[in-house]
Amino acid sequence: MILNLPNGLTFLRLILTPLIVMFLLDGAFFWALMVFLVAGVTDGLDGFLARSSRGSTAFGKILDPLVDKIFMGSSFITLAFLGHLPIWLAGIAVGRDLVLMIGSCILYTVSGRLVPPSVIGKLSTFLQVLTVLAVMVMTKGDGRLDPLFWGMAILSVASGLDYVYRGSVELIARLRNTSPA
Repeated sequence: MILNLPNGLTFLRLILTPLIVMFLLDGAFFWALMVFLVAGVTDGLDGFLARSSRGSTAFGKILDPLVDKIFMGSSFITLAFLGHLPIWLAGIAVGRDLVLMIGSCILYTVSGRLVPPSVIGKLSTFLQVLTVLAVMVMTKGDGRLDPLFWGMAILSVASGLDYVYRGSVELIARLRNTSPA
């Protein structure tokens, strides 16, 4: 079943994403922050409901991370466009997600599997969310965010490399098991 409550919450997050961008572009950072927080709650809630109610679907397993990447990528790109965070930082966040999406598509096509999230991947995502929240709250050009920017950048690159490594190991193992002798 494609349409269930967890997937509905994921679609809601997708619908809220352009609203966040519009508020940011209008300079309504308070409202962007409020909608971002609501979207963040739907992200946690959809996963919890999918696991607890056994409402997890193959469609949801693909849709949820895709929407997460659209949601976060849109926030990073918009904030960088407005000059509220460095372009290089948005490039790292969005670039990592693009590599993960392309790699996931290849791996899923070949093996029907996805690389499960790792601790470093979850920490990276947490720092990315914290970075967006901090930028929405702090003033433009506030140097106090530099340590957060660098920590997020380092962890994002490390988690991206971790996903690439684990995906490559899975892909090579799969190709070795299916290649003719």
